[in-house]
Amino acid sequence: MSDRHPWTRYVAIGDSFTEGIGDPDPASVGGHRGWADRVAETLADGTDEDFAYANLAVRGRLLGQIVDEQVDAALALGPDLVTVSAGGNDIIRPGSDPDELAERYDRMIGTLRRDGATVVLFTGPDVGMTPVLGMVRGKTAIYNEHLQAIALKHGALVANLWALRVLRDPRMWAPDRLHHSPLGHATVAAAVLDALGVRHTLDASVPEPLAARPWREARVEDLGWAKEYLVPWVVRRVRRTSSGDGVTAKRTALQPVVRRD
Repeated sequence: MSDRHPWTRYVAIGDSFTEGIGDPDPASVGGHRGWADRVAETLADGTDEDFAYANLAVRGRLLGQIVDEQVDAALALGPDLVTVSAGGNDIIRPGSDPDELAERYDRMIGTLRRDGATVVLFTGPDVGMTPVLGMVRGKTAIYNEHLQAIALKHGALVANLWALRVLRDPRMWAPDRLHHSPLGHATVAAAVLDALGVRHTLDASVPEPLAARPWREARVEDLGWAKEYLVPWVVRRVRRTSSGDGVTAKRTALQPVVRRD
């Protein structure tokens, strides 16, 4: 691990995970902080050069949309570091094929690496403990195996979220159970910085275990969650709409970063 690093132009691309959904913060650009902002803040503090950061991620984007809308835009900024997370919204859709997704992901990483930028990608977390996402655990595992192979092929780095057992803790997730909480985003940021070999002060410690909850209390909470979050998600799928319709990226240009506590 090192306090200093070689990167000065960081671009993040992806979907809601990279946009920072689940970590609301009125002081942050776009109203969400997230792991990518935290990574940028730490990197800005670890160089004597001018450091700039762009975040082109938009919630709800599918892999194909990220390729079509964000990859060329990212490369046009001349980054020396790119983080990319894509395919999660595809995986959770019925009928999606992780093998087919991986073929397009492979081409995307090759494109992002062509000018020599360091690229960090992510395995999906183990979501087997959740009532809905647990149903795609097998597809996620297959996709992750492809991503590890793609990273090896192209010389990319991997932030291995599947291996982070702490992400199974419900406190790592926002109330919608689809996005990370502020604690979860901080944990992901620490994983990215670890993959980059950059020393940091982000707290990625494991919380004290939660006490067991009565079965009835847990089921009542599940029903409330389904009504507030699951049903609207299903309705959007039926109507072929997205949470990202009309949403633009929060940092479309490379901009200086102010370190936060």
